Amino acid sequence: MEILKTYKLYIGGQFPRTESGRTYPVRGANGNHVANACLGSRKDVRNAVQAARKAQSAWAVRSGFNRSQILYRIAEILEDRKAQFVSELISMGSSTADAQNEVQSSIDRCVYYAGWSDKYQALLSSVNPVATPHFNFSVPEAMGVVGVVSCQRTGLIGLISQILPVILGGNTIVVIANSDQPLGAISFAEVLATSDVPGGVVNILTGQIAELLPTLAGHMDVNALSLAYIDADLLKAAQEVAIDNLKRCSVYAEDFTLQTSQGLAFISTFQEIKTTWHPIEQLSGGGSGY
Repeated sequence: MEILKTYKLYIGGQFPRTESGRTYPVRGANGNHVANACLGSRKDVRNAVQAARKAQSAWAVRSGFNRSQILYRIAEILEDRKAQFVSELISMGSSTADAQNEVQSSIDRCVYYAGWSDKYQALLSSVNPVATPHFNFSVPEAMGVVGVVSCQRTGLIGLISQILPVILGGNTIVVIANSDQPLGAISFAEVLATSDVPGGVVNILTGQIAELLPTLAGHMDVNALSLAYIDADLLKAAQEVAIDNLKRCSVYAEDFTLQTSQGLAFISTFQEIKTTWHPIEQLSGGGSGY
């Protein structure tokens, strides 16, 4: 008898079963039963947010260079496990060529964002002109905890393209994975668990978006949402409950795939620009100091 793997949740660096005890069958492209996944609950969402909040302050104060090293390590582990990810994407309906292309593009995207980790601050920061004897600095800071609904059209590249630009900026995240193709998401969680990413920085839940998203969007300890293409009614409901604590909602088009352009905008969306005033001391003789 074939023993099918049951993929668990990823919360706080651990792989717990859902507190509800529920699972659902993961079906391949031809309808065959290929694995089981946890059917996450609202309690799992709250646990994941708590883990993300606990990890956020320590993650945010790490240097950009250190976060760059960690993202590059993710790329190395993905490279080592390339065959597994290709196999899982094929089982979900991708052709061999498309699966190989998606995995390689995911590795490349990890390296790409690793390069941004210690550079985005310089591009988003500024020294502002003012009419008073002050220095005026604007610098980017992490927003905090970000809720993510993964792209529902891809098994891996969409997930990675949403996770990396958020965490490299010092945020932590709670992800609702692709419900129909969750294998790539939980296997990616295994990559994170064996890399240098601290527990709680990335938390990945499987289950039904309709059940999990309202709790995630309405949670008062979530600062922003990153939503790939979802049902219009679900999107409207999420945006309405997100208003309660003024969450920033970023909605991506349905074609969030290999061809989706990446860049600084994906990072800056989840940064807050903080401005600091510093007085200039007037010195005798007409000079100045600080």
